[in-house]
Amino acid sequence: MKLRLDIVLVHAPVVNRNGEIIGSAVTNLDIHDIARACRSFGVDTYWLVTPFAEQQELSRKIIGHWCEGYGAQANPDRGQALSLVRIADSLGEVIDKVRDKWPEGLKVVATCARERDRDKTTSYAVMRRELEEQEAALLLFGTAWGLAPEVFDHVDAILPPIAGRGKYNHLSVRSAVSIILDRLAGRRDCC
Repeated sequence: MKLRLDIVLVHAPVVNRNGEIIGSAVTNLDIHDIARACRSFGVDTYWLVTPFAEQQELSRKIIGHWCEGYGAQANPDRGQALSLVRIADSLGEVIDKVRDKWPEGLKVVATCARERDRDKTTSYAVMRRELEEQEAALLLFGTAWGLAPEVFDHVDAILPPIAGRGKYNHLSVRSAVSIILDRLAGRRDCC
């Protein structure tokens, strides 16, 4: 069952390890693995945000190969997953398109590997309940070292960071997406 949930992988504006605002490169693995997680957990659309024309063209070629090219015949399951991907120049463009799709009460929710504004922090349980009640949400994931600080000024909520057993906390964005989607949309009757 599809949820009223879109996710966006933001490549700009993000920060590097020094906290400088940058644009990061799209990776083949992120496109494939996140699309597969989205398809598995009932996400409606997976957005890639990059302002770089060359990165957009590369992304279109990868997606096209699996949705229309030889890959579509060789591995139709991959094509089903990649058919969820849309490319946009900016996060603002995505928010506008998702608000057009779900105009009533869209909640824009950021993720982060470290704690942020506690006033905006919501729990996974609350977010899961809202999705089960068919409320609409756009879930933001950052690349590089995370979303730029300015992005957090325009979100309605922030999910808590994924916490392991120690201080080390540097998951790939692909892993973070899968863990968070399982928390928000995974079956609970199988465990």
